[in-house]
Amino acid sequence: MKIMPLLQIASLIIASSCVFCSSLKAEDIVLTGDKLNIILVMTDDQGYGDLGCHGNPFLKTPNLDKLYTQSTRFTDFQASPTCAPTRAALMTGRVPFKNGVTHTIWERERMTLKATTIAEVLKDAGYTTGIFGKWHLGDEDPYQPHNRGFDEVFIHGAGGIGQKYPGTCADVPNNGYFDPIIKHNNSFVKTTGYCTDVFFRQALGWIKQQHENRKPFFAYISANAPHSPYIVAEKYKALYKDKCKDEEAAFYGMISNIDDSMGLLMEKLDAWGMADTTLLIFMTDNGSSMATFNYGMKGKKGSVNEGGTRVPLFFRLPGRIKAGVDVDRLTRHYDLFPTLAQFAGTQAPEALDLDGRSLIPLIENPDAEWPDRYTFIHKGRWNKKGMRVRKGRPDHVPEHSKYTGFAVRSEQWRLVKNREMYDIDNDPGEKNNVIKEHPEVAQNMLKAYDAWWSEVRSLMINEDASLDKEPPFIVQFELQKKKTGIPDWIPPQL
Repeated sequence: MKIMPLLQIASLIIASSCVFCSSLKAEDIVLTGDKLNIILVMTDDQGYGDLGCHGNPFLKTPNLDKLYTQSTRFTDFQASPTCAPTRAALMTGRVPFKNGVTHTIWERERMTLKATTIAEVLKDAGYTTGIFGKWHLGDEDPYQPHNRGFDEVFIHGAGGIGQKYPGTCADVPNNGYFDPIIKHNNSFVKTTGYCTDVFFRQALGWIKQQHENRKPFFAYISANAPHSPYIVAEKYKALYKDKCKDEEAAFYGMISNIDDSMGLLMEKLDAWGMADTTLLIFMTDNGSSMATFNYGMKGKKGSVNEGGTRVPLFFRLPGRIKAGVDVDRLTRHYDLFPTLAQFAGTQAPEALDLDGRSLIPLIENPDAEWPDRYTFIHKGRWNKKGMRVRKGRPDHVPEHSKYTGFAVRSEQWRLVKNREMYDIDNDPGEKNNVIKEHPEVAQNMLKAYDAWWSEVRSLMINEDASLDKEPPFIVQFELQKKKTGIPDWIPPQL
């Protein structure tokens, strides 16, 4: 790994990603050239260790394990500590705080309307686009995916099925994981079955239709599982009852159910003759919420340690992306935006000022030049003005949380909360705090972080947003229920 010079100034470090990204031209990428179909599957709260192929002693994920063997895998891929920020970075190629997304509730999950999404870029490149599952970047109509570049929309509200919080972040009342009510192209339907199965079934039906119509597509399958509450069919839970506690058994059962859906997806891509022309990507949105087996990492969901942000990332494209290859380079969620754009044979407009770099050079050659950079992590989640502050929780002033929930990563180092620093190359479990042995490194990382905070602070546009609003999902659902009723979902034929 290349280690950045200790005295390199923060501004050059921050700028390096944009310079590197802009130097790549779509026509130079050998992996592009056709209009590849793109399927991105992202699960919710499934960590790096929540996979059989990553050594989990309890969990059985034969289909994801198969995908693992068929893929190029990124082994140091970093997301945000919680879900809405990761989704904002994925959608825009920019750090979440630049999108106004600093939390998962209290209007801070709303992605700025000034953002350009990857769906919009792909549509401009001739793709049709669909989202299936969780959006969690604003429930008001202007923020919804049908106004952010998606042609097909099949989603629940809020950050989870049945959730409701002060403000606009709320799903349909009393919604559940079985037979959920789903918003399908701005109209609610009553589905039948378990939520994950429903999302994959709808996605597969849409994928089949696009294939038959010979249209290149981007399918974003964003399952809400295995997010709590840990609810799944008993047959899945029973797989783990003799191995772990009841709640853990349900959590693992939810992942086994996801694995079955991934198996169906891969089976259908083969049956429809699409596997060789479809880029299949699998990732998760943050660290594990359970972390029974955490791959030896410190922290879990909500933490700024490795266990809170390091997640799996697999790329499969038979015959064009090498199988069984690991890429051990520091990469981040906002790198996916330019990566997908390049796979589609296009580029994001330079005016977007992306934070991400295309991953295609590393997919082609894991030893490719990849200049080191600082990347910044903050868990956000400080309190909302006027809301009761729980003991030990931060108040509503962002500056008061500036140094209490952050981390800075380079290829070698991880600075945590300005009190700890770890040599990740040699201590991935973050057991030995070496901040006193390397004060210069820590000082440079902190200097870069201060510059980053100054840049993003003015872009946190949701901090003072009022919570005195009616939840739009509830209002629209009740109105439809009264006027026309809620029709049954018709599962697509596969």
